[in-house]
Amino acid sequence: MSMIRRVFAGAAAAALLALPAFAQSYPTQAISLVVPFAPGGPTDALARLMVEPFSRELGVSVVIENLGGAGGTIGVGRVASARPDGYTLLLHNIGMATAPTLYRRLPYDPLTAFETIGLVAPVPMVWIGRPNFPGTNFADMLAFIRENGDKVNVAHAGLGSASQLCATLLQAQIRQSVTTVAFRGTGPVFAEIMGGRIDLVCDQTSSTTPYITSGRVKAFAITSAQRLSSLPDLPTATEQGTPFEVTVWHGMYAPRGTPRAIVDRVNAALRVTLGEPRLIARLAELGIAPEPQERITPEAHRAFLEAEIARWRPILTAAGEYAD
Repeated sequence: MSMIRRVFAGAAAAALLALPAFAQSYPTQAISLVVPFAPGGPTDALARLMVEPFSRELGVSVVIENLGGAGGTIGVGRVASARPDGYTLLLHNIGMATAPTLYRRLPYDPLTAFETIGLVAPVPMVWIGRPNFPGTNFADMLAFIRENGDKVNVAHAGLGSASQLCATLLQAQIRQSVTTVAFRGTGPVFAEIMGGRIDLVCDQTSSTTPYITSGRVKAFAITSAQRLSSLPDLPTATEQGTPFEVTVWHGMYAPRGTPRAIVDRVNAALRVTLGEPRLIARLAELGIAPEPQERITPEAHRAFLEAEIARWRPILTAAGEYAD
């Protein structure tokens, strides 16, 4: 057993010993892990990489349930109204923090409708363009945007999507508007980029990496603090003279009222899962690293969610775009 595996397994064992008897018998049946997006997207991809070791640690099948629509709010609402018995969980991304501003009639409150379980993995993003987009670096891309303004079209996978948030943040930072084009999911976006009909998109490495490594799109900058081992030759935006950092973080949730002992049981399994060497290696291929252990806790997760809601509210309010 590797050192990493022993550390995570030891932490999980300690947590289990502290659980009352009724929680130690949990779970006794399959668990539904709701992903509030259609199959094939970045969050779904992360869930599918996690589900096998997560099921093994819990001792029952964990079944992914894709409930897409309305920027993820349909699936999230489904979990908010589920029985708080630990058999319905949610894996969601940064959209949990942006929905309270994007949706003026949101049917749930992210801070009161859920028990936070732990942060999972932050996914960096990449600015990519059509193969014949002029220039070779991030400075060239920004210069083209400034020169052409709203003649530049930037795609995103729908209001509230990570790609839309990245585009909104860039426009706010450089104080230059572009024409944004909404699609239903990431698949159509990449088809249009490769076909040369859309200029740019900013999306997660879990989606963009295969297109970049195969040369089907032009890549300009990573939005993380450091370069990625999966794309070692692609500089960060900050390296290229324009500080611009945004990652799509993910977290796991249970319905509000789920007993703390069950939350702790799921958290223990999550921590072991994210220390699984094979999962770490597979995620690294996509430019992703699991959160450090100190952030895989209910308390750290809740504090971060509160901070992210506060961070995005003024940015999205200033943009004036609403999803309802």
